[in-house]
Amino acid sequence: MEEDGERSSFIIGLIENRAKEVGVAAFDLRLASLHLSQYIETSSSYQNTKTLLHFYDPMVIIVPPNKLAPDGMVGVSELVDRCYTSTKKVIMARGCFDDTKGAVLVKSLAAKEPSALGLDTYYKQYYLCLAAAAATIKCVQNLEIIEPLHSSLWGINNKKRSLFHMLKTTKTIGGTRLLRANLLQPLKDIETINARLDCLDELMSNEELFFGVSQVLRKFPKETDRVLCHFCFKPKQVTNEVLGHANARKSQVLIASIILLKTALEALPLLSKVLKDAKSFILCNIYKSVCENEKYASIRKRIEVVIDEDVLHSRVPFVARTQQCFAVKAGVDGLLDVARRSFCDTSEAIHSLANKYREEFKLPNLKMPFNNRQGFYFSIPQKDINGKLPSKFIQVLKHGKNIHCSTLELASLNVRNKSAAEECYMRTELCVEGLIDAIQKDVSILTMLAEVLCLLDMIVNSFAHTISIKPVDRYTRPEFTENGPMAIDAGRHPVLESLHNDFVPNNIFLSEASNMVVVMGPNMSGKSTYLQQVCLIVILAQIGCYVPARFSIIRVVDRIFTRIGTGDNLESNSSTFMTEMKETAYLMQNVSPRSLIVMDELGRATSSSDGFAIAWSCCEHLLSLKVYTIFATHMENLSELASIYPNVKILHFEVDVKNNRLDFKFNLRDGLRRVPHYGLLLARVAGLPSSVIETARSITERITEKEMRRMEVNCTQYESIQMIYRVAQRLICLKYSNQDEEATRQALQNLKESYIEGRLTS
Repeated sequence: MEEDGERSSFIIGLIENRAKEVGVAAFDLRLASLHLSQYIETSSSYQNTKTLLHFYDPMVIIVPPNKLAPDGMVGVSELVDRCYTSTKKVIMARGCFDDTKGAVLVKSLAAKEPSALGLDTYYKQYYLCLAAAAATIKCVQNLEIIEPLHSSLWGINNKKRSLFHMLKTTKTIGGTRLLRANLLQPLKDIETINARLDCLDELMSNEELFFGVSQVLRKFPKETDRVLCHFCFKPKQVTNEVLGHANARKSQVLIASIILLKTALEALPLLSKVLKDAKSFILCNIYKSVCENEKYASIRKRIEVVIDEDVLHSRVPFVARTQQCFAVKAGVDGLLDVARRSFCDTSEAIHSLANKYREEFKLPNLKMPFNNRQGFYFSIPQKDINGKLPSKFIQVLKHGKNIHCSTLELASLNVRNKSAAEECYMRTELCVEGLIDAIQKDVSILTMLAEVLCLLDMIVNSFAHTISIKPVDRYTRPEFTENGPMAIDAGRHPVLESLHNDFVPNNIFLSEASNMVVVMGPNMSGKSTYLQQVCLIVILAQIGCYVPARFSIIRVVDRIFTRIGTGDNLESNSSTFMTEMKETAYLMQNVSPRSLIVMDELGRATSSSDGFAIAWSCCEHLLSLKVYTIFATHMENLSELASIYPNVKILHFEVDVKNNRLDFKFNLRDGLRRVPHYGLLLARVAGLPSSVIETARSITERITEKEMRRMEVNCTQYESIQMIYRVAQRLICLKYSNQDEEATRQALQNLKESYIEGRLTS
């Protein structure tokens, strides 16, 4: 969640081995970026690690159990205890620090082309930082916000998608990054959330505005926010003495940034025209602070003095190179004009060479692609050469149905062409030094422009677009309350069904008078899906988006704690139950009254009696904290909580029995509905002998009879308290309702009559 002030948003994973190597993974929740480091700790006091932790100032540090510390060293877990007492420490099982999983996660999250990272070759060498990455990413994975769990096992054709993938229709790199950051760290300020929702209201009610803003955003280069950082720091003064190959790349990047800035500023008047009549606070504020800001026009005019008006940002490699070489107007620098002529001559010579080869070797389909690394090269269909390529061609590689190759002549021309281009870059940088100084004086407003474009991209191209492609009744605007109840009615919602490839339960209601919902039902009935979707709806609401529900009233939560999923770890001797207990302990130690707790099947990994006892005591502790809790379980004995504590609400998933078979309805209903001998039915289907089934049936009937008698006693003993709580619950609902005075009076009268007649139910 978003923190107040300037507090760090980093979560850090630390792990070490006996060779004194330390692996570090730092995950930034705001920017959704992952920093990996691996080094040898030369100091027994962990000075290198302390320096790194001081740099990141993490909010959470994740460490394994302290069992493999190097000789003579205390270990990273003990280090955190001694030196970082104010930072939350999370001990995760050693199995979570899995370098193979870390490599898979980093490759899947960081790039579409895994080989670009080189992890296939080097992952064994840097296994510690990848192991730390696996543990760190696992912390934010339970709700499948960014990536579906086990996506590598499901394959690319699996229909199950994460919330991020459903919303990722942004058009810019910055917009996508902002979306990720918001999903991982939603807003807590109701005023800011409502401002986004007001903006969304206007976009959805004004089709012309929505499509106008969407089209204008396409005019801005997708890298706008990223390259503006090149203007934040003044580069070294370029002189003839330092001109050389090493500086050419830096010069090229700077020129590309100026061209991109020129393209973005030229699109700004179009955005101004579209937003001129906007009414919502965010759009009006963007219009006043950006569209009407004369400094942008001033920067654009300064650029026009030096940069040719026909130069535009391009993503095609050779077109981009040509634009960069000819960025500055002709006649400004004589040496630049000479370099340009050389660049043009070599470019023409390369194309003439291609025509020559087409005729000489009878290769009419010979093409000449270009990339920044290799320069120009030849691409020839394999069918045109019949396996016999003239000896003149070198560096031959098969690429699909084509052959990629070069020649000595082409290689020589490539070198000359690249050299001429580099000369153009460096001479161009000399010509734009004054322009760069002028831009740097107003770098703050460029940062504001980048932030505005990212925000618009997220709201328009992600939120509004996702809503617009569904029928109008599929999404509703969430309402927010500071201290009132939380109510969500999702129904069997097509949007969430497509997200989770499953049916969706009906509703949830939480308030001070009913702050815990126990969701009951047999295995496979949809309880885990229900828990996930409640959390996803809350996250959607707190990033300022409509939610896929019939209605929703959200009390802003500061943190969402989840205890979902299972997994053991033989390496650290940590069983599934131990993993459950560690996660539950962290939850109990850090929860606040404004948190949302989601627990799935606590205690199922130990004996039934111990598991029930732990689940019951955890529920009682959370009830005492008055924190909103959703607790899913198949233990029917936990329904007795509702007979003792009036602020517990019992819901169940319906399961019908037809012809001795189970029919899962995926419908949520109030109260407990038992499926008679559900476990025995499954045992019979599995093929257990009938004699075993009948013996088990007689045993469970005697146990059930005792439980029912105990529940009747509890209900009688606590009936008066139950009635008082039911009255309080309805009064709280009326307090925060939007009914008029007459309707409220009538509701109070009905409540009074129901109480007198004893007709109040949960």
